[in-house]
Amino acid sequence: MMRTLLVLVCVALVLLTFLGMSRGWRNRMARQAVLPALPPVPGDLFGEVLRADGLYVGTSYASSWQDRVVHGGLGERAAATAVLYPSGLLLNRDGTAPLFLPRECWIEARLAPGLVGKVMGEGGLLTVRWQLGNALLDTAFRADDKSTYPAWVAAINAKKNNEGVNV
Repeated sequence: MMRTLLVLVCVALVLLTFLGMSRGWRNRMARQAVLPALPPVPGDLFGEVLRADGLYVGTSYASSWQDRVVHGGLGERAAATAVLYPSGLLLNRDGTAPLFLPRECWIEARLAPGLVGKVMGEGGLLTVRWQLGNALLDTAFRADDKSTYPAWVAAINAKKNNEGVNV
């Protein structure tokens, strides 16, 4: 009898935990509903500059690397292929919609140790700061081949100096 009661208590605690997590996710989505729609993926992408396979880690507000943005599917971590075009950065994520960051929205690229619960150590994540409406966001990607990071950072940051996106 005591064992059955303990099992029921444990099951109830697990269910309450999942209920709390679900409620928190819904509340986060409601708070972020003020963000505008994500930029659409253009149909005429050409001139591929760089390509890398890896993991789309997520997106956070630039002011807080732990504050995950879930608006428009940005909170869904997935295996991805990052492709840099002169017109923007395309993240083809497995199992969810692709994410396109237009070049005119980029602020800067840098290497970061972590973002939204994924900590890789110094220089482990390629992070792009960009603007969506009035919000500054950081989007992180962990490439399988980290030796390409300097080329990615240089190509994305070339925009700040009014240069073309070249490697």
